[in-house]
Order: sequence, then C-alpha cells, then structure tokens
Amino acid sequence: QVQLVESGGGLVQPGGSLRLSCVASGIIFSIRAVGWYRQAPGKERELVAGISSGSSTNYADSVKGRFTISRDNAKNTVYLQMNSLKPEDTAVYYCNVYVYPKPYWGQGTQVTVSS
Repeated sequence: QVQLVESGGGLVQPGGSLRLSCVASGIIFSIRAVGWYRQAPGKERELVAGISSGSSTNYADSVKGRFTISRDNAKNTVYLQMNSLKPEDTAVYYCNVYVYPKPYWGQGTQVTVSS
C-alpha cells in the first residue's frame, strides 16, 4: 500500500526558511515523478514544484528562485527547501505521486509565514 508522509512544516517569520520532507512507503520513489502542492484557505490546490524520475525539476512562477525540490533515492524521500518565505506562502503543503490507476497524497503539513 502506498503511503506518503510529509513533515517539516511550522511557523516561520517572513524571510525565513523551512525544509519539508515527504517519505514514501509501498513504492520505489526513485522511478516516480513527485510533486509538491499547496492549498491555502479558500483557494484551490496548486502545484508548487515537481521532480521527474530523472531529477528534472519545474516550479511555479511564484516560487522560482526561492524553493528547491530534490530527492534522496536511498531514503525514498523528496524534499522541498523553501527560502525567503513570504506570508502568501502560508498553506498546507502536500506531496503527490501517481501510481496507476490513481494519484496518492500525503496528509499534508502546515506552513505558516507570519511575524
């Protein structure tokens, strides 16, 4: 059974940093594309960053230059390093992987950027 567990969220001041982790079980993460999404109150869930099985990456325009997605295949883990955080980055962050025939989501981790 596929399970994704996110961690690393918390309360941080504007300009601060956090590193989120997504640990997978039940699948070999290294052969999958993985995405980090976020959902703020009253807004739709949006893709923040993605990483392919070959470690190619893509980012939403709003986080380019501030966020970095990476993977550690030995640990079956994908990370999201978030720097220069802004209040508008406040959201629940989820990791996602598609394993035919459906997508899987973790439970999410709350990120709050506030002074």
